[in-house]
Amino acid sequence: MKTLAGFFLAAFFVLLGFNTRREAEPSANWFSVPYRKLCVTEGAIEQASGNRMSVDVPKMRAFVTVATTQDVEARFTYFGKTAGEKPLGSGEMRRQFGFKFRAQDACNLVYAMWRIKPESKFVVSVKSNPGQHTSAEGANRGYRNIRPVDSRPVPVLRPGVTHTLRAELNGAEMRVYADNHLMWEGNVGSEGRRLDGPVGIRSDNAKLVIELRAGQSIMGLPEKR
Repeated sequence: MKTLAGFFLAAFFVLLGFNTRREAEPSANWFSVPYRKLCVTEGAIEQASGNRMSVDVPKMRAFVTVATTQDVEARFTYFGKTAGEKPLGSGEMRRQFGFKFRAQDACNLVYAMWRIKPESKFVVSVKSNPGQHTSAEGANRGYRNIRPVDSRPVPVLRPGVTHTLRAELNGAEMRVYADNHLMWEGNVGSEGRRLDGPVGIRSDNAKLVIELRAGQSIMGLPEKR
């Protein structure tokens, strides 16, 4: 009888731990990233009210210029497509928003993206092009999508609705959350782990208003790239 009771008690705590992980609060100490602490490398970001920023260009890339952990969160409102849509370098027409991690340069980094169109899903990928450093060199080569250990169906983004996207990269372990629910979990491998650089944001063909946060770090300023 004691053995049976112990079994059910253990099962309860496993289930409790699973739910806690699934609906986890942020693990880092967070600070709001203002517009002036972003370096925009492609496209444009406009200052909005408070610490919010707006994006209405087909292609936007930026990185955070102060030291952070590899943890990023965006509370954002999606307003549909931008005025002029442009295909990716591969020729595919895609609408998406997400984060950059360990952005060593334009050719070597980790992405965690919320794809909006043509299909709603999370995609984590490592872009690795050793010896190359610029967009012209790397182009759309070197991408490897990471197969998740665990994932859940991703909610469809509706124009005018606000969501929270959060991703945390600890060593090689990546977790991606939507509205505090764990949606994607996996390992970025040795390629993703060896990279070194700041966090950032990326969008393609998505009109957005964003409030960005990142994990606090006691380290010095990252090298600008």
